[in-house]
Amino acid sequence: MEKTNYQLLLDREIERITAEGRVPTLLLHACCAPCSSYTLEYLSQYFSVTLFYYNPNIYPEDEYGRRVEEVRRLLAELPQKHPVSLIVGEYLPAEFYEAVKGLEDIPEGGERCFACYRLRLEKTAELAQRLGFEYFTTTLSISPHKNAQKLGEIASELAGIYGVAALPSDFKKRNGYKRSCELSAVYGLYRQDYCGCVFSQREKAERDRAAEQRKSNI
Repeated sequence: MEKTNYQLLLDREIERITAEGRVPTLLLHACCAPCSSYTLEYLSQYFSVTLFYYNPNIYPEDEYGRRVEEVRRLLAELPQKHPVSLIVGEYLPAEFYEAVKGLEDIPEGGERCFACYRLRLEKTAELAQRLGFEYFTTTLSISPHKNAQKLGEIASELAGIYGVAALPSDFKKRNGYKRSCELSAVYGLYRQDYCGCVFSQREKAERDRAAEQRKSNI
């Protein structure tokens, strides 16, 4: 199946918006400060952005709080052509565990992650509809570990349900991920070493143990 070029679609949408001389409203789901850095640098040139931090998958709770504070700090320090506001969602991990019930043992990058994408994107689309935003999207596609095609498919489906346009996105394109790493260094952002959920944390620990075991066998 041919992949959709979401960056090309985004280029065309921005060209159209710019030609109309508008600054549309965008509700941007944020997973963390590093992923938000380049995404905001880019999108705040063209949109009036409200960042929506909703991540009930994060474990443990103090990790959630740490990521929220890094997002707040980034917004205070990062230059923005059009000012960016922030909405912090409630930390309700039960919503995540319910969404991924029965998928706990599936490796990272599979159906459990797709269910998590849907949970967070649907909450974003729902809020965008309620607050009257013109567009919604997520920072998740900037990560090389996230499936931009699946994110795009889910967002398009939700756009039809909630009547809010899904802004096409694959923010890792055009060296977006590289730029996010550069901005993380510039602002000294905390970069977590696992996706965020307890399952990804366990997988990371298992990989680390296996690597240590290999070293000890050399």
